[in-house]
Amino acid sequence: MCAYRTGFVAVVTLAALTTACGTAVPVSQEAALPAAPSPSRTPKGGALAGKIVVIDPGHNGGNAAHPEQINRQVDIITGKKPCNTTGTQTNTGFPEHAFTWDLANRLKPMLEKMGAKVVLTRPDDKGVGPCVTERAAIGNEARADAVLSLHGDGAAPGGHGFHVIMPGLVSGHNDQIIKPSRRLGVDIRNAYRDGTGLPYATYTGVDGLQTRTDLGGLNLSVRPAVFIECGNMRNRGDAAKMSDPAFRERMAVALAAGLRKYLA
Repeated sequence: MCAYRTGFVAVVTLAALTTACGTAVPVSQEAALPAAPSPSRTPKGGALAGKIVVIDPGHNGGNAAHPEQINRQVDIITGKKPCNTTGTQTNTGFPEHAFTWDLANRLKPMLEKMGAKVVLTRPDDKGVGPCVTERAAIGNEARADAVLSLHGDGAAPGGHGFHVIMPGLVSGHNDQIIKPSRRLGVDIRNAYRDGTGLPYATYTGVDGLQTRTDLGGLNLSVRPAVFIECGNMRNRGDAAKMSDPAFRERMAVALAAGLRKYLA
């Protein structure tokens, strides 16, 4: 998600993103990555048997072609925002919606192997939406034990790293999920850092964590929920990793470990 917009909610075209976000510049090489964690033994039925996880791959492949639909204003309690957005992309044209869809489909079978029931908020990468309000409703209606929304940021190219966004208090609406969502956020942050070697974002948040009340997916959730900005797609170093299928597999393994820590 681009730094000049808020969560899902500023509508831009992919062409405009390249101009608005600038041209990526080199960053220092990351330290050597840790080895991917080996799967551990789990009880019969799986460590997450009986748990429900909703994975929300941000944006959608058809959004850019349907501005009239994604520009529609929806109520996120703290204000009105567009239904959805196009998302960002790398300087070489790898779009956020494709990144999140691929990552979600790597993560899903890992969680299912541990016994979890996994629900995706969209069935493919060709559709439009759904709106942020509908995405939150999917998690609520599924009675999810955890909701994880996947994104790639579109910040200024000099910034790099990842951060996890947790819900801020919207009194009378999400009071009951603030504490469990923070625990979920910390578990995801720790596992993602350990599993990928990526640093905390250098341009936002504190120690890889941020709290916001302007994201409909968090404001409207009544289930523990967090967003993760898996890296800055406008930064050359982060973009190279996010564009690499092998590295996306590492990301999925790390996210699965974080969800397991929280749920099991």
